[in-house]
Amino acid sequence: MSDSDDSTVAETLMALAEHRGRDKSFCPSEAARALFDEQHWRDHMGDVRRVALDLAREGRLDMLARGHRLSPEVAYRGPIRLRLG
Repeated sequence: MSDSDDSTVAETLMALAEHRGRDKSFCPSEAARALFDEQHWRDHMGDVRRVALDLAREGRLDMLARGHRLSPEVAYRGPIRLRLG
């Protein structure tokens, strides 16, 4: 993905987080579904998670697993949720 595509993903992630507010989380797939068509959104999940990780490193988003905040410095597999940082 290009830097402009990353910017669009970041804007979408932040818009979803702001819409939910500080106390609610969302799945990164919501951003992928908003940006890409129904047949291809899964192909872009790696990119969405990578941009979410960058936002978490900046302190703009929190990454969660099973309700616990994750360190953005550790690679995680499996389901995560995001919320405002």
